[in-house]
Amino acid sequence: MHLLVIEDDPKLQQMLQRLLGGDQHIVELADDASSGIELAQDVPGIEAVILDVGLPDRSGFEVAAELRRRGNRVPILMLTARDTIGDRVSGLDAGADDYLVKPFAYAELVARLRALARRSNGAPVLAGTRLVIGPITLDDGRREVSVDGRRIQLTPREFSLLEFLMRHPGQALTRDQLLDHAWPFGSFLTTNAVDAYVHYLRDKLGPPAARRIETVRGVGYRMADG
Repeated sequence: MHLLVIEDDPKLQQMLQRLLGGDQHIVELADDASSGIELAQDVPGIEAVILDVGLPDRSGFEVAAELRRRGNRVPILMLTARDTIGDRVSGLDAGADDYLVKPFAYAELVARLRALARRSNGAPVLAGTRLVIGPITLDDGRREVSVDGRRIQLTPREFSLLEFLMRHPGQALTRDQLLDHAWPFGSFLTTNAVDAYVHYLRDKLGPPAARRIETVRGVGYRMADG
């Protein structure tokens, strides 16, 4: 998917570029309203805009309204730290299609984008994916996981960790990468949280499926695909 991220927080911008790029999306970046509007209008093929409300030169509300005034109908997902009814109404009235409050988990962002894509002319962009590695099957669209056909119940954090590992089979993923993917941005957690949730996940998967999640000493974890 070809995405435009308009966000002035360098840490969040870099995180989104890394995670979305790692999921094979094309990511354009802008750190202010003016350059964001220009990219949205001039770069062909933009399929969705991730738009921060608190930009340095103009608000995200103004950016959304300006894009709509110019006839740009690209789906807009607004990001904000302000969780009030008034702010959400302002964003939707300005032309945004959805609203995500910070802090948020990456998995929720992707789910919102997927929902926008389904509503946008029926386009199959970001459709649910079925991942299979060994005895483990993960259906992203249905949010279901099974082992040898046996359905298992995972918490949202456990599901996000497993999904990220299965999307990068054979690749050693750091604990920081796993934190970025499965926990809300801005959460004050240590990497020990990743170790704890991997332990929970292995328990639920059970042997021998749990052995697919390998510990990479000094780095993090890897999903064995052999």
